[in-house]
Amino acid sequence: MLFKVEMEVRLPHDMPAEEADRLKQTERERFQVLQRSGKWRHIWRVVGRYANVSIFDVESPTELHDLVSTLPLFPYMQVKVEALCRHPSSIHQDDR
Repeated sequence: MLFKVEMEVRLPHDMPAEEADRLKQTERERFQVLQRSGKWRHIWRVVGRYANVSIFDVESPTELHDLVSTLPLFPYMQVKVEALCRHPSSIHQDDR
């Protein structure tokens, strides 16, 4: 199943810079593991915001929830999820 996931990170203003840097580094490492696995298919940065739009390819909504909730920055995220399906006019056999 494909999902579009919009994530906006809102770190507390009083969070020490060292803690924020550590969280961002562990987030990057976790993201790269998920990207290599094929679960996190695409990511785009949203201009002017600490946010991204991503495409996940997972077996179920539960798997998506489990993956996203393991992200180190998850406690500081606002997340919006939309299920996607193949468009009948697409010229590609598999739009993954």
